[in-house]
Amino acid sequence: MSRSSASRSAIVIGAGLGGLSAAIRLAGAGYLVTVYERQPYPGGKAGTEERDGYRFDTGPSLLTMPHVIERIFADAGRVWTDYIQVERLPVICNYFWRDGTRLHAYGEPERFAAEVEAVTGEPAANVLRYLEHARRVDDAASELFLWKSLHDRRTFASKLFWKSLLKVGRIDSFRTLNRANESFFRDPRVVQLFNRYATYNGSNPYRTPATFTIIPYVEYVQGGYAVVGGIHAIPRALERLAVELGVRFEYNTTVERIVSMPEGRRRRVTGVVVNGAEVPADAVVSNVDVSVTYPALLADEFAPQLQRYRRLEPSSSGLVFYWGVSERFEELSVNNIFFSRDYRREFAEIFDEHRCPTDPTIYINITSKVTPTDAPDGGENWFILVNAPYVGEQEWERETHRVRATVVERLSTALGRDIELLIATEGIMTPVDIERKTMSHRGALYGISSNTTFAAFARHPNRSRDYRGLYFCGGSAHPGGGMPLVMLSGRIAADLATYDHADA
Repeated sequence: MSRSSASRSAIVIGAGLGGLSAAIRLAGAGYLVTVYERQPYPGGKAGTEERDGYRFDTGPSLLTMPHVIERIFADAGRVWTDYIQVERLPVICNYFWRDGTRLHAYGEPERFAAEVEAVTGEPAANVLRYLEHARRVDDAASELFLWKSLHDRRTFASKLFWKSLLKVGRIDSFRTLNRANESFFRDPRVVQLFNRYATYNGSNPYRTPATFTIIPYVEYVQGGYAVVGGIHAIPRALERLAVELGVRFEYNTTVERIVSMPEGRRRRVTGVVVNGAEVPADAVVSNVDVSVTYPALLADEFAPQLQRYRRLEPSSSGLVFYWGVSERFEELSVNNIFFSRDYRREFAEIFDEHRCPTDPTIYINITSKVTPTDAPDGGENWFILVNAPYVGEQEWERETHRVRATVVERLSTALGRDIELLIATEGIMTPVDIERKTMSHRGALYGISSNTTFAAFARHPNRSRDYRGLYFCGGSAHPGGGMPLVMLSGRIAADLATYDHADA
């Protein structure tokens, strides 16, 4: 990128992974960058919490697409492994079904396929054929849809766009993920395993397009990774890089509003107000949810893009339990899934009835398997996530109590030990807490859901149409939620700002 922006300044609102990525990219282009974050630490949802000697990540738990982070550091002239230590997981996840089936999802395609055949009887060839299909979808979709703005004229004038357009028929967007999975597999347990990947962007596998077969492809072929020190080590590493590039961080600081002035039919952003004083900037990047940025920071309740966005279905949220467990469980790995009996019913309860499932699928992440200091000797730190609806009119105290009892019973039965007696310390985070702490609209973990054929095109653009000089990143903006995607959103937003100022 050109360093012609050396005399320009940029403000990033929010030090989530998207905001950190944008700040690094802008600093690399020569901008003087300031990041304002209302929390005392970076990371947004990728935070950290300590309780009685147990440390927990508060959000994402599995690193995929590490080449995205590698590129961030490489573009800044750094080697990412000098900042972050990761371990490729030999077993990405252990799966448990109520009929007693247990399956090790090995992080190598042939071994994983062989395990599926040995445990379920589903031919290994079907798994490998599925992953090859997913590879073709990824080849057709990822470079254009993930790395570029879908709302910028330069994208549609590029050779990449026309090359990708020729492959658009391969992205498998006109059938659901469940329908695609049923076309490849006979065993319902295997279908359920691959349906699970809709939850990676907070969606319903019975409605989300089959394009998302790229998620298991990314995981099993490119690899799933644990981060030494937990996922929170990633924002800390990005913060360190940003500081080295001259980015200034202001923590415990809330941006009160974004300042703009009329410019023809639009408005032009001129800075922000912090502590009652205006701070000027040539570009402002909001890492705050779109549904919060417009009404709270721009005082624009009627912005056309906001009205359109509010009509879209939010993604699912999550009900999280942080359990410090006083014993170790050798049958558990870093990532573990305990499936519900009726997956279709579970998603109907979440998205149609807007309540927590009566028989939820339970996810357990245990970082002390990789970083032993995350738990006291002889214990483990269990991050437990149950998929939940976005915030509506639920009575969360009652819902939380009900779900907690179900989780304790399910895990005690599956693992043969009374889990209640082993919980040494506990924390809980509901969708309401997620909404309050991370300013996520209705507590949705991934912005909008991907429950329609063209959901990928419905996310908010990375550049505002109505406010010149305002850019968006994070889960509510293109290309969507999940760690790699929000970091790519920051990159796209920063590049758009740089291009716009080069044209000015």
